[in-house]
Amino acid sequence: MQGPEVSAGSVPGEGLIGDNAPPCPGASRLAASRSQSTTGLVYSTDRGRICPGCRRPAPECVCKKPPAAPAAAGPIRVTRQSKGRGGKTVSVVTGLPLAADALASLGTELKRMCGTGGTVKDGAIEIQGDHCDALLAELNRRGFAAKRAGG
Repeated sequence: MQGPEVSAGSVPGEGLIGDNAPPCPGASRLAASRSQSTTGLVYSTDRGRICPGCRRPAPECVCKKPPAAPAAAGPIRVTRQSKGRGGKTVSVVTGLPLAADALASLGTELKRMCGTGGTVKDGAIEIQGDHCDALLAELNRRGFAAKRAGG
């Protein structure tokens, strides 16, 4: 007994198997969807991160522009918090009227000054540990009218 024969020059799945078998019913649909596929780039190290929305490199993204810097709603507050953090204390600076990139760079400088870690979340700078006094002094030195809030 011989194995199945595929006609020469055909696309796999579209050829006749044997002498009298019909072609695969989904093969023409699959071939049509491949030719119309415009999914674009799957992976590349050429340009770095690609925005899934506009398919451009992340620095050139046009679909997700950062919101404008919030207007100062009041004084800059420096608080000490430990709720919801497993007992760990963090110093939180809120109310800074800076754009997202300027806020991130200020957060980096404040973390370096305090010698600890931290993050920038939702327009607030969080510094690990109780560094409220040092943060107040540094913010006032930089020209911000910062106040201590809480105990």
